[in-house]
Amino acid sequence: MDPYGENKLISPLHKKKASKDPAGQEQQKADSETEHETVEVSKKPNSSGGGQKPPEEPEDRIETLVDHLGDLRKQLIKSAIVFLFFLLLVFSTLNFWFPYVVKGNELVILGPLEVVKFYTSISATMALGLSLPFLVHFIWQFVKPGLEETEAKFLGVYSPVMLLLFLFGVAFGYFVVNPLSYQFLIGLGAANFDVMISANEYVHFLIMTTIPLGLLFEMPILALFLSSIGVLTSISMKKVRKWSYLGLAIVSALITPPDFLSQLLVLVPMAGLYEASIYIVKKMEARNERMEDTTV
Repeated sequence: MDPYGENKLISPLHKKKASKDPAGQEQQKADSETEHETVEVSKKPNSSGGGQKPPEEPEDRIETLVDHLGDLRKQLIKSAIVFLFFLLLVFSTLNFWFPYVVKGNELVILGPLEVVKFYTSISATMALGLSLPFLVHFIWQFVKPGLEETEAKFLGVYSPVMLLLFLFGVAFGYFVVNPLSYQFLIGLGAANFDVMISANEYVHFLIMTTIPLGLLFEMPILALFLSSIGVLTSISMKKVRKWSYLGLAIVSALITPPDFLSQLLVLVPMAGLYEASIYIVKKMEARNERMEDTTV
């Protein structure tokens, strides 16, 4: 069996013979050219689709990502401009609304830098609250193209309700939870101490008893959204009611001052909102069933 015949290799003896024979050199060159053409033909893609196509460059994907990042940049710039506008507006009118924040309480400043920290903290919080509707709208404009039809429709309908619930939760904390818990804690300390409240501590206490409540009041909308995408049902919410109450009690203890009155003031409306969420989800499920029966 010739070891050089199958792969068309040339032995040293053949090379020596071919160097003496010009005709052999021409034949060797012709054979190598024929083999090279065969390899090139085998590398070409088959016109019938059987060959492998070269990988396409992801130009469309890169362009889509660049456009997406460009839209995000635009929405972030608009959000920053709106927030800075309200921050300057709030800071310039500080003497007008300041008495409504301190509510006549006597506060002390422990250093010159604390004045700046106090004004900055309270101004930024109020500016964020005033710019919240615009920020929600900008976020909605950015995420809308990437949402499914059901999700986009849900958020488009209930976005105003979400804002109203947030404002209602903040108002509940400002008018109910904050004054009651503040007076309770001050009275508890006044029995044995001379109570002096710094401006920084007061602002921290005010934010802690208002903003988290605004977020917790979004519970019915969150339950509706999870129900609309098939994650949550009224039956499952009833089954985990006890564990949900335990979780709400832990959350209320974390976001409120460490006194029983404040925690109770937060836990009771949270439990009511949970029961309202079950009722709303149940009504939504019944409406969807009626619509399906009518379609059939």
